[in-house]
Amino acid sequence: MTTESNEPLRLSKRMSELGLCSRREADEWIARGWVRVDGNVISELGTKILPSQRVTVERQAAAEQSKRVTVLINKPMGYVSGQAEDGYTPAVALIKPENRWPDDPSPEQFHPTQLRSLVPAGRLDIDSVGLLILTQDGRVAKHLIGETTSVDKEYLVRVQYTKGEKLPETELRKLNHGLWMDGKALLPAKVRWQNEDQLSFTLREGKKRQIRRMCDMVGLKVLGLKRVRIGKVKLGDLPVGQWRYLLPDEQF
Repeated sequence: MTTESNEPLRLSKRMSELGLCSRREADEWIARGWVRVDGNVISELGTKILPSQRVTVERQAAAEQSKRVTVLINKPMGYVSGQAEDGYTPAVALIKPENRWPDDPSPEQFHPTQLRSLVPAGRLDIDSVGLLILTQDGRVAKHLIGETTSVDKEYLVRVQYTKGEKLPETELRKLNHGLWMDGKALLPAKVRWQNEDQLSFTLREGKKRQIRRMCDMVGLKVLGLKRVRIGKVKLGDLPVGQWRYLLPDEQF
């Protein structure tokens, strides 16, 4: 959402609104003297500007941003998406040369500096598997998990109905639209049967343990959950525990 008023706002926030970079990247660039406002270099963090002022960045910033990598990993069971917790290993620990998919079509060479600031763009529960995106690029993170994101995500969910023989059609319709969570109505989803014990869920939001909680509300027990697509990027043939680089022509 861009600023409509003419109130001053932090330069880093304005740069994020303009889609130039993330706020964290903006602060880095400002500190390095790579940002100009109306042609003047601004190097003081916390500087406020008016939305009408012109923001430009030096070529070095664009060059550094182009070096930032985004990787896809097929997260195994038992790994956490983000920081290490309760003795569990974070998925980023799998990003090492020996776990790179041998069929990765990217010419990108692995370098340990790529692990610096490599953060998950979205989460995947410890007991869920499948496509997880890790990125150094703040623009990718904002696009996938920002407040205004419209990127949908598809999951294959193996289920067991606990209240009878078969899930009634009325309950399937509720999964598509009509459930509430944390005091708010869920956005419409696309939920359909893949086979007799597996559903496909396509969601545009990602509340904590959302699919498991949705299933619980209609009497379904989740036996397995795998994310297979984020936007236009699919998990495809990427083996469990392996990773590859996002290709330059791949768009979410």
